[in-house]
Amino acid sequence: MSGHSKWKNIMHKKEKTDAAKAKVFTRVGKELALAVREGGPDPVSNTKLRDLITKAKSLNVPNDNIKRIIDKASDAGAAAYELVTYEGYGPGGVAVIVETATDNRNRTAPEVRHAFSKFGGSLGTTGCVSFLFNEKGVIVVDNEDGDIDEEKIMEEALEAGAGDFNAEEGIFEIFTEPSDFAAVCDALAEKGYKFVSADIAKVPVTYVQLSDPEQQEQMQKMLDMFDDNDDVQNVFHNWEE
Repeated sequence: MSGHSKWKNIMHKKEKTDAAKAKVFTRVGKELALAVREGGPDPVSNTKLRDLITKAKSLNVPNDNIKRIIDKASDAGAAAYELVTYEGYGPGGVAVIVETATDNRNRTAPEVRHAFSKFGGSLGTTGCVSFLFNEKGVIVVDNEDGDIDEEKIMEEALEAGAGDFNAEEGIFEIFTEPSDFAAVCDALAEKGYKFVSADIAKVPVTYVQLSDPEQQEQMQKMLDMFDDNDDVQNVFHNWEE
């Protein structure tokens, strides 16, 4: 399995500004709150919450923050967000999935539609591109310094239940089935591996290359616009940059 371009380029995004970190914390907080409202505050019985706690820790969200978010979300008076997913096409037929957490669909839907249309794409119907992606656990381990033995971490990941392994420049990508994600994360963390990121992601089955520089620029601007939208949680696409 070739790695999603999102993960290939993640090393270039490690040095985040305080503002960028705050945005990441806010988005993870919304995801945690949604999981609590859907399945309760106990990560033992709420596997989605457990996976999101693993994700939050990989992004260096402090444990105190995680606990505070879970406690607040357990309050009946907490803000009510809902997860709404939009699907569509970017320039050149790139498949795009946009996951949002919103308290107002009437605000979010037009903003997502505008981002698609502004940069040569189009918002589609539910299911129009989701078949082009598989849901996988994706664990990214930093090996920028070359200190980690590739054969050793691959063997340990597969023994822990991983389904696939990919070595890129400076990183290792470990893929799991969603049901095995938490167990593999726990096993690798116990062996001392540090994660750049760990998340349940939508990984493309096939990729699209854009040879037109204008389409490349439009696609990047679309992704930047989604990134700037406070309602947008995650964006998955099959553009091979």
